[in-house]
Amino acid sequence: MNREPPSSWVLASASPRRLRFLRAIGFDCVVDPAHVEEIRLPGEPPEVFVRRAAFDKLAEVQPRHLDAAVIAADTIVVVGNDVLGKPADDKEAEVMLRRLSGRWHRVLTAVALGTSVGSASREVESLVKFRSLSVSEIQFYVRSGEPRDKAGAYGLQGLGSMIVERIDGSCSNVAGFPLEALFSLVGEMTSSSWTRFAAVPDLAALWP
Repeated sequence: MNREPPSSWVLASASPRRLRFLRAIGFDCVVDPAHVEEIRLPGEPPEVFVRRAAFDKLAEVQPRHLDAAVIAADTIVVVGNDVLGKPADDKEAEVMLRRLSGRWHRVLTAVALGTSVGSASREVESLVKFRSLSVSEIQFYVRSGEPRDKAGAYGLQGLGSMIVERIDGSCSNVAGFPLEALFSLVGEMTSSSWTRFAAVPDLAALWP
């Protein structure tokens, strides 16, 4: 199987967090966001849904970059068997945060990597516990605007760090992009360490 190094790297996402993570470890990525409806099918397990969403994004963007390595990802927050996506508005964000307050939930991310030789994915799960939040804390956090574009209405970086009590598993997954999954995929799809493709990293950018 021919595994020549990709000519470039493409991020199939408009997420500034994912782009910041990749640039922080030295990957110079072109951004070409996928525009895919992330709709869970009736009865579809969360793990299947998040993997399918990542591959749908990859399938849309990869044909535009045949000689590149295309990175796609999808992240969801799961409470019981319910999937919490990005809140539609501040009111829905408050509802989500009240539901997560004082309890454990799962953060699932699927990362898909496509190259000229094929595609593969990795799924990462982290368990997260919120501390018990007061009404005023929830309202304050929602007013900050930080929950608006994040699954489950929160992010680990920024103000979101004040509401997370404990993490069991990958911290980078909760922050928006599981780097360990990417490193594994790069090795599998290129037969090389990710360090072969990275420039000098800016590690300080991982946690601004």
